[in-house]
Amino acid sequence: MAETIQAMRERRNALVKETRNLLDNNPGATWNDDHQKQYDEKMAEVERIDAAIARHQKQLDAEADEAFKAMGGRETDAEPGKPKDKLNALYARWLARGDKGLSAEDWQTVQAAMSADPDTSPENGGYTVPKETARTILETLKAYGGMREVATIITTSGGNPLSFPTTDGTAEEGELVPENTAATDEDIEFGITTLKGFKFSSKVVTVPFELLQDSAIDVEALVNGRLSQRLGRITNRLYTTGTGSGQPMGIVTASATGKTGAVSATPVITYEDLVDLEHSVDPAYRTNAGYMFHDQVLAMVRKIKDNDGRPIFVPSLADGSVGGAPARLMNRNITINQHMATPAAGAKTVLFGDFKKYTIRDIMNVTLFRFTDSAYTKKGQVGFLAWMRSDGNLLDVGGAVKHFRHGAAA
Repeated sequence: MAETIQAMRERRNALVKETRNLLDNNPGATWNDDHQKQYDEKMAEVERIDAAIARHQKQLDAEADEAFKAMGGRETDAEPGKPKDKLNALYARWLARGDKGLSAEDWQTVQAAMSADPDTSPENGGYTVPKETARTILETLKAYGGMREVATIITTSGGNPLSFPTTDGTAEEGELVPENTAATDEDIEFGITTLKGFKFSSKVVTVPFELLQDSAIDVEALVNGRLSQRLGRITNRLYTTGTGSGQPMGIVTASATGKTGAVSATPVITYEDLVDLEHSVDPAYRTNAGYMFHDQVLAMVRKIKDNDGRPIFVPSLADGSVGGAPARLMNRNITINQHMATPAAGAKTVLFGDFKKYTIRDIMNVTLFRFTDSAYTKKGQVGFLAWMRSDGNLLDVGGAVKHFRHGAAA
């Protein structure tokens, strides 16, 4: 009998716990070749199970899609009567059929919702995405890079620049004052960091007439998924490495150097490099600090061993498990960001610090346009284009986030 996906996850989690116990119970010089062999075998089995889970999940998803189609497609208004469900149903219908797909009564519902919400307003034929759908799109953006997973996110209804005062108090302290002696003045130096509202486009997503006419196709999921993918990638890239000139200030750009690696013929990261990077950040910021890097850097750090020869990487419990824990490095959380640099001479490949100090500002709402003019009609297509406004910056001047830079090539 084939093993269920839940059984595989349980077996994987048991292996992960055994691996963690192996590391915890054999500190320092007690780590030996036999322990390393056990570690390598368990990690190899975890990776094998991960691949099996991925294949199994893909098959289950395909079977679910087929069953869904066999039942006649999808439901767009599963709970009639709820205003948000009705709006989402109208939105889905508009995607598939356009303006003519909505009756005069439908348009009254849409316009009433917009007028009741000061954050929304139809413009130039666009359709302001319903709030629930907009939240889903913005939430989905987290899947494309990592910055939205760890940053502080705020939303505003207007696009005026927001100014935040910044000050570095990490070196300040009070004083011991003798009797009858006046206290000393020490003025606080304030700076200003401003979050603007840069305009992002998804580029036009074109969908053939045939797909829009096929009732078994979830047009809403198709369009929203592609919009989220495109907006998620461009914004995450700029939240990560943006210059701050006409675009968001990326967290890598804003971070200070914490450690520069040794000159080497090939890029390397050592255990000592990570220790020095951590301690380059003031202890005041280290309580909630973590690591961020590209997946290729993860492949490097998984091979790093501490001074006693023990691997410093701790695997995670399987997704979907109760009480699942993220993968850890030096007992810190890891965020994978594919817009971070890959290992190369002089590259800034590792961030460490309190990523909540990076603030992303979203200006609601996401607005979607549907194009049916001759440029698309002659190709048998309908075009969709989404706009959003956002900005990001590291609202800190005390060194809350620092980077590791590879040394020059030998």
